[in-house]
Amino acid sequence: MLTALVIFLATYVFLAGEKVPFLKLDRPGGAVAGAVAMVLFGVVTPSDVVARAFNWDPILLRLGMMILASCMARTGLFKWVSWQVLARAGSARSLLTGLVLISGVLSALLVNDTVCLMCTPLVVALIDDARLPPWPFVLALAFGSNAGSVATPTGNPQNMLVATLSGMGYVPFTRALLLPGILALITVAVVLHLWYAKELAAVGKLAVHVPKPELDTRGALVCVAVLLLVLVLFVLGTPSAQNHLGGFHPLGLGMAWTAMGGAALALVFSHGEPREAFARVDWTLLLFFSALFVVTFGVAHTGLTERIHELLVPVIGTSPWAQVLRFGAFTIGAAQVVSNVPFVLLAGTWIPKMSDPHLLWLSTAAVSTIAGNLTPVGSVANLIVLEGAGEKGRIPFAKFVAVGAACTFLPMLVALGTLAVERAVFGL
Repeated sequence: MLTALVIFLATYVFLAGEKVPFLKLDRPGGAVAGAVAMVLFGVVTPSDVVARAFNWDPILLRLGMMILASCMARTGLFKWVSWQVLARAGSARSLLTGLVLISGVLSALLVNDTVCLMCTPLVVALIDDARLPPWPFVLALAFGSNAGSVATPTGNPQNMLVATLSGMGYVPFTRALLLPGILALITVAVVLHLWYAKELAAVGKLAVHVPKPELDTRGALVCVAVLLLVLVLFVLGTPSAQNHLGGFHPLGLGMAWTAMGGAALALVFSHGEPREAFARVDWTLLLFFSALFVVTFGVAHTGLTERIHELLVPVIGTSPWAQVLRFGAFTIGAAQVVSNVPFVLLAGTWIPKMSDPHLLWLSTAAVSTIAGNLTPVGSVANLIVLEGAGEKGRIPFAKFVAVGAACTFLPMLVALGTLAVERAVFGL
């Protein structure tokens, strides 16, 4: 157990973004090194890694949705839709509202970091063209994509983990978190309007002259049709094919293979070389996922996660809503330290032991996602937008945290309050 603990702590130093002298490892590199160390020091065996450590469902689900999103991006659809919404804004306020809503909706349908990657250049161009104050609109893209992605299992990586680790289907997940996600998204828009009221009021009438992005109409229609088919099969299916007998049947494919099937259809019938779509896939993130599975399996294999859970039990209480609030507070802090994906993967061994696992899975998905708004490193989407925006994304840490706190705690209270009402009225 001591060996596993040392490897675990060393790995999480890198996950927290800390720099170690003479080592250039980042989060993915640290996770890979930790996974390899688990094998080299005998915590887990190579056969354990192959047969027991990996949960292929979230990895394949993520890969399938990234390929499908990549095919859509290749057609110019993301930029075209965003341009259509933002070019119609007559004022800075309506532009901010449109940006929050479109980033949130697109993130709920696909994956938030992909949406941010595709839309950031267009937002920067609009800021330059209309001479807008950059911070409100840069944050609108990041915060809107985080809040909107709460609504579905495919909105972000941690939701994918929650859906697959919990065995929760697309419909139960979305039915419970769609309204909390929508209201959280609206709350983010309201907070940003109030926070930057003076800056927005100082902007005159907008006249956007950014060139209309090119659109491969045929390819875009194919991708939209495939996405709709995938969503229908998500509704009809289950999170994992293990829940059903095998065979090629919509109800037996599971979310992971449904996404992979949609990716294959998009590759076959849309324009362009598959290599172009594959080049846009974040393979580093998939490797990061895989390595984390090995590290957390090694920790669980030695009983270390059980010991951590025993320490948490007296703190988080025994009633369901006490656990929601106290474990939620713990989640907010952990998401800033090690990021939300590694934390959710580790928490996946604790939540089944809580008083109401279904409720805790849902609340953890919402809290870990909205908590990404608190600091620049709280979510991958934040980092993508801030880096992609260049000088316009150079927001001082203290100023980011100030507005980020308002865009974290208020939407989170709204989301959890809505979940509580749904629970009381509908029994979700």
